[in-house]
Amino acid sequence: MANQNKDLYKILGVEKTASKEDIKKAFRKLAMKLHPDRNPDDKEAEEKFKEAKAAYDILSDDQKRATYDRFGFDAAKGNGGAGGFGGFGGGGAGASFSDIFGDMFGDIFGGGGAGRTNANRQNRGRDLAYELDLSLEEAVSGVEKTIRIPTFVVCDNCNGSGATEKSTKHTCSTCQGSGQVRMQQGFFSIAQVCPTCNGKGEIIENPCEKCHGAGRVHEQRVLDVSIPAGVDTGDRVRLQGKGEAGEMGAPAGDLFIEIRVRKHAIFTRDGDDLYCEMPISIATACLGGEIEVPTLDGKVALNIPEETQTHKTFRLRGKGVKSVRSHSTGNLFCKVVVETPINLSKHQKQLLEEFERSLKDGGKRHAPKERGFLDSVKDFFDNL
Repeated sequence: MANQNKDLYKILGVEKTASKEDIKKAFRKLAMKLHPDRNPDDKEAEEKFKEAKAAYDILSDDQKRATYDRFGFDAAKGNGGAGGFGGFGGGGAGASFSDIFGDMFGDIFGGGGAGRTNANRQNRGRDLAYELDLSLEEAVSGVEKTIRIPTFVVCDNCNGSGATEKSTKHTCSTCQGSGQVRMQQGFFSIAQVCPTCNGKGEIIENPCEKCHGAGRVHEQRVLDVSIPAGVDTGDRVRLQGKGEAGEMGAPAGDLFIEIRVRKHAIFTRDGDDLYCEMPISIATACLGGEIEVPTLDGKVALNIPEETQTHKTFRLRGKGVKSVRSHSTGNLFCKVVVETPINLSKHQKQLLEEFERSLKDGGKRHAPKERGFLDSVKDFFDNL
């Protein structure tokens, strides 16, 4: 019997600061080398394997490891640890590789360890995605759309069973209904999909003529989709059970409608707020006035105060988008842009020249930004 006072970390060949993953890797490496299945009639290898298994049972458990670090092996054993170096904590000397490496094989071979079965398993239909283009008006107010998607649907001839009315199903004799067969390669036991029933676990004597036993057929599916008000680009609407039909009556997947909102000629959207630009004349900017601003609900009047500068932004409360996630409504931000007139007549040009002279002769500062800029330029050159 091995000395129970041995350093468990040294048995596994790791440092005391080793992580749980390092401890796991170290034990796997030793198990591959020392397991009795690989070393028949080798008592020394069996004893070393038992030591490694007992060490792993303690060091892989945080509570047992902490007890061992403070009080030693006997205390850790008494805390529910391995039953001494002579035992395997329930595994015994006959513990198989599939018992020890079940989690590793599960990752590689898709589903439970070699000792698990997958009886009468059903393959759920795949989820589908459909990209739906909407106008801004449709996205804001909500809309009903009819879409067509190529997909698998339940066979209407056999109602998804895959069999004719007079046909019977029976358990696959090759896999006994598990859907898997086991292959032995040395000391490895590997589960594979049953070649007879293709993993279904059942055999259909008389398959449906329309779906050939699959329980589903491929066709264009027409759906009426209700899009809620307030959606935006990137939002997804989930339609449960409207995806691809499963095999042989298995549940259908889901359909995800991915929203894409087209660019609008007037409005730009940012979340629940809308933005637009409105041109105004020089006269309106100088004297003030009232303009009509378009909104998604129709036109509204906006009062422009006198001496309004270009790019001045006005907020119209509640004229944005009603959020799809709450009861709040965004705003509309309208930026006015003073428009320079073109195609002026000779008389109009004369009037502007006269107006320009009157501004300069008046002795008042009529262009605050221009005068401020010129003052900054003067200060810049004076300081050179």
